[in-house]
Amino acid sequence: MDVPFLDLKTPHRALESEILPLWQDILRNAGFIGGPYVTGLEEDLAKAFTVDHAVAVNSGTDALRFIFMALGLRPGDEVITVPNTFIATTEAITQAGGKPVFVDIDPKTYTLDPGKIEAAITAKTRGVVPVHLYGQTADMDPILAIAQQKGLWVVEDAAQSQLAEYKGKKAGSMGVMAATSFYPGKNLGACGEAGAVLTQDPKLAALVRKIRDHGQAQKYYHDLEGYNGRCDALQAAALRVKLRHLPEWNEARRAAAGRYMDLLKNVEGVTLPGIGEGCLPVWHLFVVLVEERDRIAAELKEKGVSTGLHYPIPLHLQKAYQYLNVPEGRFPVTEYCAQRLLSLPMFPELTEAQTAYVCEQLAAAVKKS
Repeated sequence: MDVPFLDLKTPHRALESEILPLWQDILRNAGFIGGPYVTGLEEDLAKAFTVDHAVAVNSGTDALRFIFMALGLRPGDEVITVPNTFIATTEAITQAGGKPVFVDIDPKTYTLDPGKIEAAITAKTRGVVPVHLYGQTADMDPILAIAQQKGLWVVEDAAQSQLAEYKGKKAGSMGVMAATSFYPGKNLGACGEAGAVLTQDPKLAALVRKIRDHGQAQKYYHDLEGYNGRCDALQAAALRVKLRHLPEWNEARRAAAGRYMDLLKNVEGVTLPGIGEGCLPVWHLFVVLVEERDRIAAELKEKGVSTGLHYPIPLHLQKAYQYLNVPEGRFPVTEYCAQRLLSLPMFPELTEAQTAYVCEQLAAAVKKS
């Protein structure tokens, strides 16, 4: 049996009848930039994420970058985040002029460990960026409490957690601002690149709207230097269709994760992901911790099971961040996990037979360790 890591073809075939007429309308009216599809998407996103304002942009990375610009990040300002994330989180910080300061992750949930924050705060610290990783939120109550006590803002990186919940609150609705990504492989993915900024603050939303469009709120009247960071109408139209299906897709992911949990709970040598208190994950990824990860991944591939690695080299050990002079061993939980975490196939259409086969092959490969 062949089990792909991700299946993007099946859902798009099913959605052709909904998406193609909208694209045909855009093509016939040449309404490619802005317009009702983009504003409609922003309204839909705000409602879905329970925020007052959503600003559609051209990628999740720019969503983060524009947030830091809107918050006035300046050279020398420090922003606390985790080394167990995609580089977009820290690219956005540095490209807005700031400096990432890493703290280690919780060994159960693989998200930011709130107990490590205070030791990392200096006079230069401006904010904290918890990353809601693999479809699960970080432990937000203590993070928000520390930030409030220290006078810091909290920006949520919600790229992997669309409609995940923390104690009844949607991911992306708890910090001063949040960013999400619509890269095609996300739970809510575009047919190309797109992202969004989420906030309750109308002034910050208005500023991001200017930043994404060359610093202008009115054509040719530039209040500041901005960027070309708009979301196009074709992506917005597709995303509006997909957003209607997202709750059912997330439920299907939860069902698949439940099958994994049940079938692997007694397999010696496989550590299952933990779920934080009050968290309702959406399982963007299902990661397990195993010894001899690379060998096991290779053996699964031979059996037709595709897997992923998220993320094999922590950010503080990447060549791009050598200038930060962070030595190996500084973040032991992150480094331990980076060598052992394996992402199993996860997508809404994953069948019972496929999950059973994946678990059977994983158990057999682990047994050889």
